[in-house]
Amino acid sequence: MVVTLAILVVVPVLILRKYVHLIANIFENTHVPLSFAARDYARVEGDMVEFHAFDGHLLKGVFLRPNANASQKGIVIFAHELDSDKYSANRYCKALLDDGFEVFAFDFRGQGESIQEDGYKVRLWPSDREQADMLGAIAFVEDWLEQQGRPRELGLVGISRGAGAAVIAAVHVPSVKAIMIDGGFSTDAYLEYLMQRWVGIFAKVRLVYENHHPAFWRFLRWLTIREVSRRQNCRFPSVRKSLHRLGSMPLMVVHGEKDGHIPVAQAKMIYELAHGPKYLWICPRAKHNQAVVTQPELYGSYSVRFFRQHLSGLAQDEPLRGDGLLSQIAQPLDETPRISYTKYTKPDRMRTRARK
Repeated sequence: MVVTLAILVVVPVLILRKYVHLIANIFENTHVPLSFAARDYARVEGDMVEFHAFDGHLLKGVFLRPNANASQKGIVIFAHELDSDKYSANRYCKALLDDGFEVFAFDFRGQGESIQEDGYKVRLWPSDREQADMLGAIAFVEDWLEQQGRPRELGLVGISRGAGAAVIAAVHVPSVKAIMIDGGFSTDAYLEYLMQRWVGIFAKVRLVYENHHPAFWRFLRWLTIREVSRRQNCRFPSVRKSLHRLGSMPLMVVHGEKDGHIPVAQAKMIYELAHGPKYLWICPRAKHNQAVVTQPELYGSYSVRFFRQHLSGLAQDEPLRGDGLLSQIAQPLDETPRISYTKYTKPDRMRTRARK
């Protein structure tokens, strides 16, 4: 009996340790390559500044000048994707600049001109370091607005990893009035998707790994994030959980239909979990972060109309609404929706077999 009990305890522990070790390596080495060359956009001049993240780390930023012939409509903070820099705002925010919105873009630590933090390696997943960077940028712009005698009101634009940083930093920050994200994901749900997608590499018995209970994947994901957080001495906040705490924050979600890195299901999950006025645009034929190139005019129109409506408070001749590509729920939900995100983490091949 003792031997049997020992086997029942030791064997699962050894299996879990193997899973965690291998998945932690996937977590630490997953990389989404840039969809564009580093400088495939027109360079826009701006006013360079230095400021500090919430934890004191020194960062570099730039105020990009809006169209001088357009009326002032407000300011948005731009959070770039992994391995990019603040100047990629010239690509994603061009229409906003042309329409009279000011844009404050900054480099996350270890990216662009912002120095690397000793002992911290920049990775795909937004951690508490990127959260601190984002909060520092928000506080800096708040002070700048106050010095100019303007209301402390701003919008956020986040791309891929920057999208996650924007969402987790905006929780309980009243100055943030609207958020637009492109190619966003939640670390926990995306990791769970990767675990199920690649589990066949190290679990050879298909009957076993394709029939794990969803609770197993959640527990394994929790163990993995806990292990990686210990290794890297940081935390990885959940976008999925942060959405519940954003209240009625207006949110626009953009995603490429042909995104081969971050599954479209991530965008649908984020959209469903949001409480306030929300918009989902799955851009046809676009790959990761390429909606702005695939359909630049529509991308610009949606971003301008979204921030005019929810940041500037301007009456719209053509308000943002469903038009075949875009979906809208005009009023905030009365209570938090009960959504199981299991369907958003299961790879397509597993969903297909499950239906059979």
